[in-house]
Amino acid sequence: MASTTAVGSRNDGDGEQKKRNKGGFKTMPFILGNDVCDRFATAGFGANMITYLTQQLHLPLVEASNLLTNFGGTSSLTPILGALAADSLIGRFWTIIAGSVFYQLGMLGLVVSALLPSLRPAQCAVAPAGTPAPACRRASGWQLAVLYLSLLCTSLGSGGLRPCVVAFGTDQFDQEPPDQNEEHRRQKQDGGGAEAARAVVVAERKRRYFNLYFFTMGVAALLALTVVVYIQDNVGWGWGFGIPAIAMFVSIVVFVVGYPLYVRLKPGGSPFTRLAQVAAAAFKKRNVAVPEDAGMLYQDKKLDALISTNGRLLHTDKLTFLDRAAIVTPGDISATGEPDLWRLSTVHRVEELKCIVRMLPIWSAGILLATADSHNGTFTIMQARTMDRRVTRHFEIPPATMSIFGTTAMLVTLALYDRAFVPLARRVTGRPSGITYFQRMGVGLAISILGVGTAALVETKRRGVAADHGLLDSPAAVVPISVFWLVPQFAIHGVSGAFSSVGHMEFLYDQAPESMRSTAAALFWLASSLGHYLGTVLVTAVQRATRDRGDWLQDNINRGRIDSYYWLVTCLMVLNLGYYLICFHLYTMKPLEMEADEQDGECELSSLQKNGTGTGVV
Repeated sequence: MASTTAVGSRNDGDGEQKKRNKGGFKTMPFILGNDVCDRFATAGFGANMITYLTQQLHLPLVEASNLLTNFGGTSSLTPILGALAADSLIGRFWTIIAGSVFYQLGMLGLVVSALLPSLRPAQCAVAPAGTPAPACRRASGWQLAVLYLSLLCTSLGSGGLRPCVVAFGTDQFDQEPPDQNEEHRRQKQDGGGAEAARAVVVAERKRRYFNLYFFTMGVAALLALTVVVYIQDNVGWGWGFGIPAIAMFVSIVVFVVGYPLYVRLKPGGSPFTRLAQVAAAAFKKRNVAVPEDAGMLYQDKKLDALISTNGRLLHTDKLTFLDRAAIVTPGDISATGEPDLWRLSTVHRVEELKCIVRMLPIWSAGILLATADSHNGTFTIMQARTMDRRVTRHFEIPPATMSIFGTTAMLVTLALYDRAFVPLARRVTGRPSGITYFQRMGVGLAISILGVGTAALVETKRRGVAADHGLLDSPAAVVPISVFWLVPQFAIHGVSGAFSSVGHMEFLYDQAPESMRSTAAALFWLASSLGHYLGTVLVTAVQRATRDRGDWLQDNINRGRIDSYYWLVTCLMVLNLGYYLICFHLYTMKPLEMEADEQDGECELSSLQKNGTGTGVV
């Protein structure tokens, strides 16, 4: 069969020179500039929201914590909608624009809520000395409705941004002309063919991009955690929310300015529809015998051209019951030669569904990781609020600013990973990436266990100091223990994120079908979503289970047992690591067919046996 070249069709027949003028690293200032402003806005209003909810809206601790974890879960769930719009309807560029506009509206709603006194309850009355503190009036239903509507808009905005920004960035490299010198160097160094060298170069380029992507996110968060949180605690919430809103507007402008330089791929049709068609066709033919010769299954290069520009997926012997969707039976193909896609699918489309199914077990290991991280912005901030936060005699560090230690640890780890760790690991393993993204994710999961265990030990120490000084029944008192005892747990979580989050994203992007890369990014955020919702379920279950036996989670955290809650999460994380290792050993890499450069034949890429440089090389 003749080779199919789909790059031209994806770029509307642009000439080769025009293609060379688009994409590549020159687009990164605009794409990452947009993402920096977006992350700055997100971290700026999200890092200290627990303080706003408990101190300004007077919500109970558990209710405020569950509100934030539910909001985090919703913000990580809406990327599924964004991925659907990007892959099947309007493309990634316009999905990012739409998401940015929704996010801007949500930020403006929060600014208005913080500025208008009518949208907040009255301040708590000051009790005379020696009398019990009066109950504070919590926010009314309509005041909370304004807050919920604003948060909903930001969640919808996240749905357009999160699955598309990282995938849109990698689009700029897929069409970038290869670096011939680097290819030749790799070919000479590894002793492989031209295709092998090119695959390694592309994989390294994308690995550096993923590291750069997470690094810029960290820089933006670090800036927000220092500047914006300080303004919220010391100047006012109007400016505290207003500055992130301004940053979001700047991000939209910066992104639009780069419009002429972007590679903008056309949507290839709804991936969810294709997956449903394969499942429906396989079910309809559940009684049809699967042929022993895979060559008898239905193939159609022309039909798959738009969704396989970098090579079609090859048939695998796993999940063979889905192969029935590619068996040709009477009535599957019309007189004009067009297949009924609800009755017949190509091998490539069947393998797309197999890819997603194979990825799910390893993907799901990231859910509990998000659960462990979901309370770093709630319970940990409340702990910091009760501790001695003095840096100098006249300056106290805001509680939410403690997150800078986690962000800083992540940034340092990402920088050392590329500059020091990869070269050293490469000498030992002989792999261009040093270690695989599977190993990187596993290391991150293991380190996260240490982070949660450290949090439990520190909270035990803090409660002990409170008991020694007779402060168990004084939740508003400052416990004489330095807030910097919390630094190790934040730092360990930051190091864990540099390994696990980047490895998780690399895995999903590399192993997902080409036409589902926005969906792959959405899966990353879906794991975060489910993790946040699981955090809400876990907090609610623990609260109900311990209500009659000391109440682990209560407004007076000196009497509570947050340390016991952390130990529970630590045990769950240990089980999760074991589950991940089992899933890794059972995983099969996706096989991809590539078009040879100067011949009319096909070049099968074998599995790299999980070596982390991509799908495979000859």
